[in-house]
Amino acid sequence: MNEPRYMSDEFLSSQRLLVISPHADDESFGCAGTIAKIKKLGGEVFVMVMSVGDLKLYDGKSEAVPGEKRAEEFARVAEYLGIDGYDIVFKDAETHLRLDRIAQRDLIAVIERESSVALDKIRPSMVALPAISYNQDHVATFKAGFTACRPHDPSVKSFPKIVLGYDNQTLFWNVDYDKFHPNFYVDISDFLETKLSALKLHASQLRHSPHHCSIENMEYLARVRGHEISVKAAEAFVCHRLIL
Repeated sequence: MNEPRYMSDEFLSSQRLLVISPHADDESFGCAGTIAKIKKLGGEVFVMVMSVGDLKLYDGKSEAVPGEKRAEEFARVAEYLGIDGYDIVFKDAETHLRLDRIAQRDLIAVIERESSVALDKIRPSMVALPAISYNQDHVATFKAGFTACRPHDPSVKSFPKIVLGYDNQTLFWNVDYDKFHPNFYVDISDFLETKLSALKLHASQLRHSPHHCSIENMEYLARVRGHEISVKAAEAFVCHRLIL
């Protein structure tokens, strides 16, 4: 006998999700469980990574993490999660962590038309944007993505019916933290291990516990979000638009 299908499963199974990620790893920190669930249910998922580049981290190591390594890690994540298509827009060190220096109109054009997974090309039903944090690339990506998703005649321009802002592990240090009040949750109780495994593939970006970028903390966060809605684990979002 087939297992019962819940309304949420039917809803997610029909979605064509585009996750817009400022950097390679943000898609997993915020959405890996949701990506895995949508794919399991038969939906489609695409990811637009805005930037990777050489990065010197505060991790006690003398060498920088090359952008090529971050791109390779993301490719493994995309394969592991079964992502239907992705694009890494900027791969140079000069642009990385400087998206705020690019004219917003140029970033909007990338998201609307120019990327291989642009709105006009894949016409997603659901778009997930990074919640605004202290990171300037996150701010620039959110503002450009939010504008690109503006209301429009769907016969002329892609008009996603669902626009979400996704959680991340750095929102606690943010003067605008009070603006992230989740009102849209995805139960990832059956996909928590998948989420953590995807994060482990971003090995160059992880930290040891008790750092907030550790695997342990991401499990805690998923379980806290789950307990907010009385399930074992969840990913939390702010819903900016929902059309049914």
